[in-house]
Amino acid sequence: QVQVVESGGGSVQAGGSLRLSCIVSPDSYNPKCMGWFRQAPGKKREAVAAAYPGGDDTYIARSVYGRFTISQDNAKSTMYLQMNSLKPEDTAMYYCAAAFIDCASHSRPPRPVGGYWGQGTQVTVTS
Repeated sequence: QVQVVESGGGSVQAGGSLRLSCIVSPDSYNPKCMGWFRQAPGKKREAVAAAYPGGDDTYIARSVYGRFTISQDNAKSTMYLQMNSLKPEDTAMYYCAAAFIDCASHSRPPRPVGGYWGQGTQVTVTS
């Protein structure tokens, strides 16, 4: 059974940084793509960043471009989201997903549909 577990969330002041981690298990499962999504209270879930198969093909949402960076370990089973220069509007529950529906199409932004999802990790940015 595939499991997705996020960690690294917390509360930080505006301008601060956080690094989220996502681990997919078992080790034998190698997802073709992984992504980070977020959902703020009263808003729809949206894509933040994603890594597609085929090398260095990544997606970064315009709202976080230049501030957030997505990376993976060599085994592709762990993914990170480095978040710098955080803003209050970045406050949300952040979810990691593996093998979501738009993996093959590399659609941008990827839809928060399908695949395997974690329970989320809360990020709160105070002004």
